[in-house]
Amino acid sequence: MSAPNRVPDDGVRQRQQQIAANLRALILSGDLRAGDKVPSTADLMTQYGVTDKTVQRALAILKAERFVEGQKGRGVFVTAHTPTVIQASHYPQPARDQPYRWITDNASRGRAGSIELLHVGEVPAPAQVAAAFGLEAGTPVVVRQQLLSLDGQPAELVWSYYTTEVARGTRLAENRKIRGGTPAVLAELGFPLRNAVDQVLARLATVDEFIALRLPEDMPVLRQLRVVFTEEQRPIEVTVMVKAGQHYEIQYELPSAT
Repeated sequence: MSAPNRVPDDGVRQRQQQIAANLRALILSGDLRAGDKVPSTADLMTQYGVTDKTVQRALAILKAERFVEGQKGRGVFVTAHTPTVIQASHYPQPARDQPYRWITDNASRGRAGSIELLHVGEVPAPAQVAAAFGLEAGTPVVVRQQLLSLDGQPAELVWSYYTTEVARGTRLAENRKIRGGTPAVLAELGFPLRNAVDQVLARLATVDEFIALRLPEDMPVLRQLRVVFTEEQRPIEVTVMVKAGQHYEIQYELPSAT
């Protein structure tokens, strides 16, 4: 029988992972704030019924994620490194001669954003992308893949897909950045953007995502599938965004029911 008030073992994850998960949740919810001292090793040993070594492994996980830091002779404290709260929105208007809106929006929050174009070319359409366009899975589509960074750290991978009917032979298919962003090209082609629909899920990173985003451990990523429509409600752009879980918290503003 477990001791009174002892946190139960979930029976699946290693105990250090469970401890890190509970402390991480307290930090992300604001119940442990920047500058707060994390419960002592002795308290955590008693609370979870584990050894000192297990507690230290749990704290090492959180240190690698930059949620806590050790202060010699004082203990372990919560850092000011918390996920950026971003409002779920898309930018249908061309950026023209201004920096891309993702960069300017982060600059307004005191974060330095940058974008690296990784690949442009034709690929077989993934199943969800094909379904959004009304195509057979595997039909060739044009993809533009980018890596977005915050303060020099990889934060998000983005794949934007277009039908070959729309993109082939245009700047969308060129392996270079586009002044004004893709909305500018689509508008020039007669497809000004209007609304977008998002689907969001959390899952563990693939190997490629883990490497590209330099994740500190096997932690979840946020995957957004965004379908953007024209004024005529034609799906014109499908974007997959994979965000490093430790960098983002997404805020949605929902319309009132009518």
